[in-house]
Amino acid sequence: MVWRGKVALVGSPNTGKSTLFNRLIKKRKSIVMEEYGITRDRIYDEVEWMGQTFTIIDTGGVEKEDAPFQKEIKVQVNLAIEEADLIIFLVDGKSGVSRDDEYVVKLLRKSNKPLILAVNKIDEIEKISNTYPFYSLGVSELIPISATHGIGIGDLLDKVLELLPESKEDEKYSGCITFSLIGRPNVGKSSLFNAIIGEERTIVSSIAGTTRDAIDTAFSYDGTNYVIIDTAGLKKRGKIVESVDRFAALRSLDAVKRSDIVLLLMDASQGVIEQDKHVVGMAIEQKKPVIIVVNKWDLHSHEQNAQIEFSKMIKNHYKFLDYAPIIYLSALQKTNIKAIFKEIEKCYEDYNRRVPTSILNEVILEAQMRNQAPDFNGGRLKISYISEVKSCPPTFVMFVNNPKFMHFSYERYIENVIRESFDIKNTPIDLIARGKNREI
Repeated sequence: MVWRGKVALVGSPNTGKSTLFNRLIKKRKSIVMEEYGITRDRIYDEVEWMGQTFTIIDTGGVEKEDAPFQKEIKVQVNLAIEEADLIIFLVDGKSGVSRDDEYVVKLLRKSNKPLILAVNKIDEIEKISNTYPFYSLGVSELIPISATHGIGIGDLLDKVLELLPESKEDEKYSGCITFSLIGRPNVGKSSLFNAIIGEERTIVSSIAGTTRDAIDTAFSYDGTNYVIIDTAGLKKRGKIVESVDRFAALRSLDAVKRSDIVLLLMDASQGVIEQDKHVVGMAIEQKKPVIIVVNKWDLHSHEQNAQIEFSKMIKNHYKFLDYAPIIYLSALQKTNIKAIFKEIEKCYEDYNRRVPTSILNEVILEAQMRNQAPDFNGGRLKISYISEVKSCPPTFVMFVNNPKFMHFSYERYIENVIRESFDIKNTPIDLIARGKNREI
């Protein structure tokens, strides 16, 4: 598949940018609701058309007047324009030319980037006359569309490929380590995101829940390629009452599924609270390596054993995450950010670990001789053969005399033997017991 470049989607609020974005990528990624200014940050995804691909960037609605978040949104829009090879300027064909449209087109002309004017909400041929007033904006490439009904989308995509530069396939990121940031609202995910990336891409605000969409960013650090996904602040399930927050939670789950590694961000000033368990639950369910990141450590106690005591508290609350490394940092002060990459590298290596079958069976046979399984459910478990069937995470199938004889303590023992024998410390391990007619 040939990659052609980046396309920014720009316009005033409620012109249908997120609807068009979702139409182009053929899935629901940008949050679409009848709520003013719902998209705030840049959102990225891939569009395929006629055997070629390009990256589409959705942006917040730009207004001439000073509406809420306009200063931050304009920063995001300017960054999107700067990195784009082409711009789709979306307007509302029902409402006619607005003051905001005139303001936006002046902003876009300054970029000297190729420009397509897409007149949205033209869902009937009789409404084609609604496009005529928009020629006053001075954009020669005008295409009528209906993002909701899919009308004119093919013409728009044809024009995009016509105006984009020739193949940029070599510039496309590939082979990246993907990790996501999850956590309760207002624990500092966007601040950490910006500290890692080094640019103001996600709007940082003291208002809990400023980030609503999952945002992908590709970057390089110390010779390794990464994709970082910043997610919406996750609330305890019982508190997700608004439709927007439900969609944001789904986006966060999707981000976790797409990640190799998950960073759970906690607030040192609040300690460990019950809600954190609900937040990290989806990472556990998806069997992803987790790195616990304790943010705002600069505001916490500086006593000699403070980190040791805090780590004990975390391990007591997260017994199911005893493999997870813990990092203490300050996102705002940008302290100890490098430690994140060291731990990600270790987690990624363990997450992809493959173990030779012959050596694995020798280790498990010796482990059984050293420590027999207890009598359980009317019998004693015997493992006749074991094999790693896949990585990401390392998954082992044990062929046993009877799976019902497997006591949880012995399963934990076998897991620890595998971890210690093959130095697998920083990832979940999946053990599956299957019945076998014969015994050892």
